[in-house]
Amino acid sequence: MALKADPADLLARTPLFGGLDESSRRAVAGELREATYEPGQVIFSRGDTGSELHIVSKGRIRLSVLTSDGRELSFAHVEPPSIFGELAVFDDRARSADATAVNKVETLTLSKAAFLRLLASRPSVAEAAVRFLAGRLRNADEQLEAIALHPIEARLARFFLASARQKDPSGESSKVSLALPISQSELALLVGASRPKVNAALGLLESEGAIERRGQLVVCDIAALSGIGRLDEKD
Repeated sequence: MALKADPADLLARTPLFGGLDESSRRAVAGELREATYEPGQVIFSRGDTGSELHIVSKGRIRLSVLTSDGRELSFAHVEPPSIFGELAVFDDRARSADATAVNKVETLTLSKAAFLRLLASRPSVAEAAVRFLAGRLRNADEQLEAIALHPIEARLARFFLASARQKDPSGESSKVSLALPISQSELALLVGASRPKVNAALGLLESEGAIERRGQLVVCDIAALSGIGRLDEKD
């Protein structure tokens, strides 16, 4: 399928391929295929066999799991230029979550076979993959540390800061508006707390001027959130 725009520009903004030189990014771009999904369409389900990663070029995807009582809980929302489903190209295990299009979604997909070809022919791609996986591990470690060591308001501040960095990678904006179409129960799952405690922490962040809630839109004050995100248990 023909691509509507030069995908190398999108690759340059991704955490996996952004550090590659232009020649290598073009090599990756030549292996990409375009996919589109309608609102509410399931992109893949937990337990499915995975054979490609997705790079979001348009729209929002909800990553979720089913609880033991059959409720769906979101643990992440991804937007351009995020990558999701990447574990499929690194191992042969089943998908670990459901991915659903929240609105009209366009992605660029890279198959496992294409990825392996790139690894064999482009050492820089292999190096980028190692850095990317190391970054994922560091993020997971930081999330576990935050749950264990930091108060809920600090965890929420870090969550909003991470979301703001995803939307504004340059970090130039003092305030960033985030769409947050998830429930407080889902937000509680993300930060490892109960819903009542998350509600109280959101109120605290708002009273401190770190966020402003406007329905499903959250306006983040980056400086205020950064200060709260550095709090430790003694605070």
